[in-house]
Amino acid sequence: MGFNCLQVVSADKDELVIENLKSIGFGILERCGGLPVAIKAIAGILIHKEINEIEWGKVLTSPSCCPSRNSIIQLWISEGFVNGNSNEREELGKEYYNELMMRNLIQKGLSTDWIMHDVVRSFCQHVASDEALASHVGRLKDTDLDSKRYRWLCVQNISNCRNFQKQDSVRTLHLYGRDNGNLNLSDLCSTFSSLRVLQVTKVQHIISIDSLCQLKNLRFLIFDYTQISRLPDDIGKMKFLEYIGISNCEEIEELPGSIIKLERLRCVNLFRTSINSIPRGFSELTNLRTVFSFPAQMCSTSSKEEWCSLQELGPLSDLWSLSLVGLENVSCGSFAAKAKLGTKKHLTLLNLNCKDNQLGDDGLLREEGDISMDEQRRIEEVFDELCPPHSLEVLTIRGYSGQRLPRWMAWKAAAKFDKLRSVWLEGLAYCTKLPDGLLHFPCLKFLTINSAPTIKSIEQHHGNYHNHSQAAVPFPKLEFLEFTGMLEWEEWVWEDTMQAMPLLEKLVLSRCKLRELPLGLASHAKSLKFLKLYKVQNLKSLKNLSSVVDLDVQDNPSMEGITSMPKLRILNIVYCPKLTVLEGIPALQTLFLTDYSMKTLPGYLQDVKPRSLVLDCTLPLLSDISMGPSSSEWDKISHIQQIHGYAPEMHIRRRWYVSYKASKLETNIACSSKSRGIIDGLLMDKERQAEEFLTNQARHAKEMRMVKLLCAFLPIVVGFVSILAYRYGLLP
Repeated sequence: MGFNCLQVVSADKDELVIENLKSIGFGILERCGGLPVAIKAIAGILIHKEINEIEWGKVLTSPSCCPSRNSIIQLWISEGFVNGNSNEREELGKEYYNELMMRNLIQKGLSTDWIMHDVVRSFCQHVASDEALASHVGRLKDTDLDSKRYRWLCVQNISNCRNFQKQDSVRTLHLYGRDNGNLNLSDLCSTFSSLRVLQVTKVQHIISIDSLCQLKNLRFLIFDYTQISRLPDDIGKMKFLEYIGISNCEEIEELPGSIIKLERLRCVNLFRTSINSIPRGFSELTNLRTVFSFPAQMCSTSSKEEWCSLQELGPLSDLWSLSLVGLENVSCGSFAAKAKLGTKKHLTLLNLNCKDNQLGDDGLLREEGDISMDEQRRIEEVFDELCPPHSLEVLTIRGYSGQRLPRWMAWKAAAKFDKLRSVWLEGLAYCTKLPDGLLHFPCLKFLTINSAPTIKSIEQHHGNYHNHSQAAVPFPKLEFLEFTGMLEWEEWVWEDTMQAMPLLEKLVLSRCKLRELPLGLASHAKSLKFLKLYKVQNLKSLKNLSSVVDLDVQDNPSMEGITSMPKLRILNIVYCPKLTVLEGIPALQTLFLTDYSMKTLPGYLQDVKPRSLVLDCTLPLLSDISMGPSSSEWDKISHIQQIHGYAPEMHIRRRWYVSYKASKLETNIACSSKSRGIIDGLLMDKERQAEEFLTNQARHAKEMRMVKLLCAFLPIVVGFVSILAYRYGLLP
């Protein structure tokens, strides 16, 4: 495989596991491009994952980008790593980032953060050991701070900056952690007076915020997940400042007015703050490239004319990324037009957000959140005027309360968006159908529709095109499609005579009432490899999906059969109580079956021949299986080469187990050959105690009945004895 398999599969694992993962392993190896560092980095990730085809498959198909890319690029620019003229820096930084991701030198983390593998990190730390230090403050030695003059510090749980007084050469400082003490910015600014980059994350108690203005050379400023309530009033004096990030600082309610004096400002991130207004004159910040969570607001001027904050965006022609919030506040489309989104020729990412209060936690319309038809039409007009340029690559719309989506998403306009590759639509409370343009964006690769409870039918057709060229094929380059939370969706019209989705690889359908998959999916989605169905209420069967390799069916109450899927290798079945038929899946390698309500194994296990079965069930059923050939369930699974069974106990998901491989059965359940199905020693004790209790109760009840009977007959007995005694002269 290009690297020792023992790096990721320990020596005690069965060779069958390695054989099952071989094809995925070669795919991962191909993605590494033959780079030894990348191969070792990926091996380090795989060794911490479960050894199965699902987890390895996730690594193989994981995207090569992460949501926090923009902040990384801005950090590089602020540190002086990206040179060039002002208009080219973001594009050049993007190229650097993509190159590092492609070579797996940086990777996507579990959240939105990026990570560097330990091997790569250690090498980088060695190279930069004379200039950079990353450590927990409790592990720092005096020699670490006294012997060198660092330019870059990354420290966790810092509480007293005076420990770093001799480090006056530091240009970049990252502080992380949840300190119980206070971070005094006055001490920090006097110690690190030459800072260019300051990032403070999850440090809750911060005082002397106005001291930041002493950092005259600061370019990059982040306060994420902190409890600061404001930025310095005189922040406009920090003339070199290029990046401000205060995401998840929920106590901040407004920006200081002097922010409009920061002529070099390139990025402002207000994500998840309480800011609902921006200072007048924001339009003067013409060097801005990225604005996240810009609030749309309306107010009246002194001349009683309305003013909309969106018009401050008009002159900002060099924006690359823009996120707007509170669009429900815009009174009419003419104010939205003043944002002039269509003129921003470099715009690649656009998020349009309204407050999503029409849908409840169950995904259905709230009665109290219902809005009038006039309000719905107003929102439609506002979004119609927010037409982006054709340079757009990523589009997100959330909380939209119109009945139809914007006109620029119709089929006539779709062909012009030849760079749009990702669309996310969420919270479409009143939309009854999707726009035709979605089908015909020529380069669309990723599409997610989430929470659209009023859509009942989706019709897939050629629109108004009159030829059958590639442009007329719906979703010509779509790779990932997800429909989730479309609670009333019942029908998907896609006839098998119409070509569509030739490149679709992954399909996710969740929480809907779909009755059947369309014939066109089986006929034309020949690249479909992964299919997930979760709570699809009325779907009864899956069949003739000839290309699917990985199938995940969970909580589908009507599912009865899965048939004719010749390439299916991985099958995950979770709570499908009516499923009785598995046929025509000869390539099946691994079957995962989870159901804590079944009392016996399903009969369809006899109809398939997976190499491996992973079972999660109840303890009584697992104990029965642990009896091996003497079990009443053994005939259903005896042909399977490798079996792993698990049962939970209290809050432990997998407490009990059964393992069968190479004709060897192992278990931690104590069983008796004379009493099949008796669980383990602990449960046996509990059952014995219960039985003894019941026996004692029965014995006690019997004794009480005898006592009561004796008590009832006692007067008669006494009287009879008295008569006899009197007759025979025993009594006077």
